[in-house]
Amino acid sequence: MKKIFFFICFALSITLIFEKSDASTVNTIVVKVGNKVITNYEVKNKILTTLINSNKDINQKNIDLIKSQTLENLIILRLKQIELNNYKIKLDKEKVNLYLNQLSGNNIENLKKKFTTFSINFDYFVEEITTELEWREFIYKKYSRKIEIDHQTNDEEIEKIIEANLELKEINLSEIEIFHNNKENDTVISKILLEIDKNGFEDTALKFSNSSSSSNKGNLGWISSNSLSKEIFNIINKLKLGQISEPIIKPNSILFLKLNDERKVSANEIDKENLKRNLINTKKNEIFNLYSNSYLSKLRNEHLIEYY
Repeated sequence: MKKIFFFICFALSITLIFEKSDASTVNTIVVKVGNKVITNYEVKNKILTTLINSNKDINQKNIDLIKSQTLENLIILRLKQIELNNYKIKLDKEKVNLYLNQLSGNNIENLKKKFTTFSINFDYFVEEITTELEWREFIYKKYSRKIEIDHQTNDEEIEKIIEANLELKEINLSEIEIFHNNKENDTVISKILLEIDKNGFEDTALKFSNSSSSSNKGNLGWISSNSLSKEIFNIINKLKLGQISEPIIKPNSILFLKLNDERKVSANEIDKENLKRNLINTKKNEIFNLYSNSYLSKLRNEHLIEYY
């Protein structure tokens, strides 16, 4: 009952914050995560940032679409920040600039102007990027032995792929990944399927997905089918264009995949180095997500999350 009441109040407060910007409103605490807080102003800032970066119009419909997931993402961000404070992660600032350049098409100043136009705090955005990059380094260091990929085996696998295929298939995929409690699987799955049916896969990814691809409406771009795990390949291989997979239950999340498109690439057109990178990155990301989600689940149990 308390959660239902909170989300009603939260919906009202978000509407107000987009209409008013006085100090008493923007400094209101909506959630406390351990010893850190999340304010109305930060929620508003994150909503606008998400809409700007995903090239969505800033209107009430789009704000309503992502506000609940925005709060969830900020809670996860706070959990990461609390844990990272216990470790000395030395992040190369160039990694942040590289990310910003990729996002802005090598025009960070233009991106800053866009933030200024909509009164969005750019420093908050940089802080979030920094946290995410530090978190990746933290998880990789903590589980380095388990995440490491055997490069020799990987090279042999690529040679076999090229030798065995006159043509390779590349697929364009989108995903929705939801953190979950094993006791609530059916409820989560029903909710997501209902949202997909009502609003479409892309808007549901933007609204609910916990994956970093959510800001791009879940789109993962073009991927070589051979770089997928056997489990994912077998699932995708049965889908028709535009079709969505059955829910894929993982230890700490539920994954939905959508096949957007596919194409054939001849063997002599294959970029071996690119295929190698994709294969390594896919395997590393799968293992990384497994340990990251598991660690975040542990942190949720350790820290009190209070809604105001």
